Amino acid sequence: MQGRRKAREVALQVLYSLNFVTLDVEKAQELFWGNFVAPKSAKEFASTLVEGTWHHREELDALIAGCSDNWSLGRMSKVDISILRMAAYEFLYCDDIPPKVSINEAVDLGKAFGSENSGSFINGILDALNLKITKNHAAKPVDPTARPTKA
Repeated sequence: MQGRRKAREVALQVLYSLNFVTLDVEKAQELFWGNFVAPKSAKEFASTLVEGTWHHREELDALIAGCSDNWSLGRMSKVDISILRMAAYEFLYCDDIPPKVSINEAVDLGKAFGSENSGSFINGILDALNLKITKNHAAKPVDPTARPTKA
């Protein structure tokens, strides 16, 4: 879906900028959209990614740190950590997106916006994170009395 790819690029740019300014998420998005245009569907998905990723960043950072051997978050580039946070957010909160799609999109963003090693670095961490999340999800017992939730 081309609209979602554009939305991820936009979300990355806004998330990256939030590392350097003291603006709230809404104001950062307003500033971005004051200078750039995109299809409505891309704008909506980008907003979901930015708001969700930024508001859950402490949880996401903890997950990423647990899967990044020998790399503290402080040693990672701001571009890479922004991409990793966004993909981790998709893993946890976007049930309609298969993890492999999130990984592929994140790797492509890393190649386009990061360093020459960003793609493989991001791929390694997200593969480990996806495996960890999948194992944790499989280990949880299913409650037979629980009502199905709407996806």
